[in-house]
Amino acid sequence: MQLINSMINQAKNRFSENGFLYLVWGWLIFICSILHFIFLKLNLFKHPEIVWTSCWLAVIFQIVYLSKRKKKEKVKTYSENIVNYIWVSFGICMFIVVIIMSRFNNWSLMNSIILLLYGTPTFLSGISMQFKPLIIGGIICWGLAILSVFIQPVYVLLLLATAVFSAWIIPGYILSSKYKLQNK
Repeated sequence: MQLINSMINQAKNRFSENGFLYLVWGWLIFICSILHFIFLKLNLFKHPEIVWTSCWLAVIFQIVYLSKRKKKEKVKTYSENIVNYIWVSFGICMFIVVIIMSRFNNWSLMNSIILLLYGTPTFLSGISMQFKPLIIGGIICWGLAILSVFIQPVYVLLLLATAVFSAWIIPGYILSSKYKLQNK
């Protein structure tokens, strides 16, 4: 009985999330936000939003990365499945928002909506994983979404950078560190 309890507790406390994708997406969005802001402020390009096309490369990378990781996976916990579905839902919502915004050619609230959307899967992943840095990151995203409607749209790009830094980059490094400690 003690052995079974020990195995259950070990599986429960196992951190299988290595933080890698949080870091990939966090740094990508951070860099794109800052570059877009600089390009707008310095009027360097006719279409400064072009930097965001790099996200499509990240989507392709993520698909390849996750398919390779899935092949190596031996066991998947219930909470890992939930977190995956949370992020799939987020991706679908982001895609739908882009379609709606492009259909009506109204991009003025895009980044505010994105901040709102960033908060939801981050918060829910934190709840599911019982990981406070993601919970706090999600709450920060929601606060920044509210703030974003009170400032000039160009400065919302800096809020995006702040959001991903607090919601994905910091938690990503913490997850990476925990993962490395547990898998030594």
